[in-house]
Amino acid sequence: MAIDERHAEVALEVQAMLGEGPVWDERRGALFFVDIVAGRVHRFTPASGEHGSFLVGPTVGAVALREDGGLVLAAHDGFFYVEADGSGLAPAGSFRSDAELVRFNDGKADPYGRFVAGTMDWNEERPFGSLYLLEPGGAVSVLLEDVTISNGLAWTERGDVVYYIDTPRRCVDSFDFDAHTGTLANRRIVASFEGPGAPDGMTIDDEGCLWVALWGGSRVERIDPRSGERLTVVHVPASQVTSAAFGGARRDVLYITTARRGLDDASLARQPHAGDLFAVEAGVSGPAAHRFVAS
Repeated sequence: MAIDERHAEVALEVQAMLGEGPVWDERRGALFFVDIVAGRVHRFTPASGEHGSFLVGPTVGAVALREDGGLVLAAHDGFFYVEADGSGLAPAGSFRSDAELVRFNDGKADPYGRFVAGTMDWNEERPFGSLYLLEPGGAVSVLLEDVTISNGLAWTERGDVVYYIDTPRRCVDSFDFDAHTGTLANRRIVASFEGPGAPDGMTIDDEGCLWVALWGGSRVERIDPRSGERLTVVHVPASQVTSAAFGGARRDVLYITTARRGLDDASLARQPHAGDLFAVEAGVSGPAAHRFVAS
């Protein structure tokens, strides 16, 4: 079976240092995403071209939608609530991570109204990170320890399996996911990557296939986790591809975040759109984003 090849185009010239974590808000017709090291949350409305952002703090690793219309963040060393316009920033519980060792990197609301987000070693070398679950009441539990670079998350339609990426493992793992507790069990590899590029963020489509961003690989790959088969490659004119999410009126546009952090002048000259937001018609739709239910 021939691989479907597609090419992403610039949707928004944002020049993010480390764009990440896109999530489509179908109620507003807008895409939220973060610039991790700039500590900013961005909001982009494709229909009007409107774009704005707000500052959270030193870093912001992930953003997810709340059922009440606000947002929940994994930022710097903890979890926070904020309104969609950036007002009302407040801690979501008392949990704090060790910000000298780790920072938050990627997270999503799960199918049951909770928020799952992970941390990573600042030096990207040591397994100092963890994957956490934030309950609506503010309680936090540890789902997974000994993580180096916590990254992509996606749940099956039934919500009983979660896919997960710890980037240096160069694979996508799946776990059985307990609906009541969020605990993980029965870890197994569903796809491996030999390069170029390492798996970063990802999303899932309505056919149950994963779209995996390849950091350093200038592409997103669509993979069937049941067989490991590569079905689609989306070429991106930026090497540091970080994540993807379905959006648009029919949720069939794949929005792709990228980064420019760490690129030298010569690389930036070859990649003038590094750090921009890209989009491509995916040929398949994706499910609506899950929402966090704050108590």
